Amino acid sequence: MNVLFLTVGNFQSIHNQGIYQDFVKELSKKCKLVLVLSPLQRRENKKTQIIREGNVIIVRIKMLNITKTNKIEKGFSTLLIETLYYRIIKRYFNDIKFDMIVYSTPPITFSKLIQKLKEKNNSKTYLMLKDIFPQNAVDLKMFKHTSLIYKYFRKKEVKTYKISDYIGVMSPKNKQYILQHNPMLQKEKIHIFRNATYDTSNNFKNNDRNLIFKKYNLDSDKVTFIYGGNVGLPQGIESIKNVITRFNEINNSQLIIVGSGTKFQEIQEFSRNFKDVFILNQLPKKDYDSLLICSDIGLIFLDRRFTIPNYPSRLTSYLMLGKPVISVTDSNTDISTEVEKYNCGFKVTNNDISNFVEVSNEMAKNSQLRKKMGENAKLMFDKLFKIENNVENMLSFINGKEIK
Repeated sequence: MNVLFLTVGNFQSIHNQGIYQDFVKELSKKCKLVLVLSPLQRRENKKTQIIREGNVIIVRIKMLNITKTNKIEKGFSTLLIETLYYRIIKRYFNDIKFDMIVYSTPPITFSKLIQKLKEKNNSKTYLMLKDIFPQNAVDLKMFKHTSLIYKYFRKKEVKTYKISDYIGVMSPKNKQYILQHNPMLQKEKIHIFRNATYDTSNNFKNNDRNLIFKKYNLDSDKVTFIYGGNVGLPQGIESIKNVITRFNEINNSQLIIVGSGTKFQEIQEFSRNFKDVFILNQLPKKDYDSLLICSDIGLIFLDRRFTIPNYPSRLTSYLMLGKPVISVTDSNTDISTEVEKYNCGFKVTNNDISNFVEVSNEMAKNSQLRKKMGENAKLMFDKLFKIENNVENMLSFINGKEIK
């Protein structure tokens, strides 16, 4: 089987860990060829690259910046990416018949390309739905339901759903939402494909807490809460600020926020005068991994305005490393309810920061509770988030034999 995978993620090698890299690596074990198309953004100042790794071919296509840039450049990139990808396929891989085309959201602008390739190859098509757009932008007041831009992207969204033979969603509530808001879809074409990865927790065993904490001026004797990832509108900036403001009420603890994003500088400046709060810009992967394994509690943030059930991939690494979780989110996601279902953390609605302080103190004061919840976190990962199981289930689903 030959598979084409389209993504806007920064895909450089199947040997780098991530939900898409691990997906392609695992899928390649069951395929003759996997071709990956990924952007090579303008800021890298490089020409288009073709990388071969066994039966995986990665093409990094030179284009404008599509992430961490202004709205105009991002908009142009999103509109042009379909044409650029098609040119590469036609120029270098036109003689290959693709049995399956897999594509992830964002973006939702691949529909014309997928339609062309589907008709040419008689391919099966599979959407990995990681982003419910444009509704998420409406939730964050970026534009309105009545706007032309919403109607344009909603039309693209519906077309993408319709041309997809199968849709993999991140959680039960994602499945429920998609079916409820898109009645033209048949429930038989939708199944759950988690933000899954390989279990690499054994690679993190020999980390010296004292050493890495000293490097970043942290106190190794304090219970450490960590958030790592994007710091932007989707994370709910007001909730993060409220947590920072009241973090001094949590017993013998410190807060680390590691990442980047459109609101990172705002959070960094806001936190300057707060004790035991550390805002760190993007770190070398080795350092971030060390901080994460040596921290005690993982945090998840989502904006309270979301009506869609977001499911941040950050949870996966927390669970894999056996970290208890506190999720400060809206009421529509099921990431919080699943964390509580598996007894590996607490859910906090993001308008109730007093509850955050309460459960944080409960965890900070009780090392046995943290240990037990951490063990349950690893069990949750093993049951739901192993990439081997998710790929096997995906292929079985496509063949009409989904594993329950």
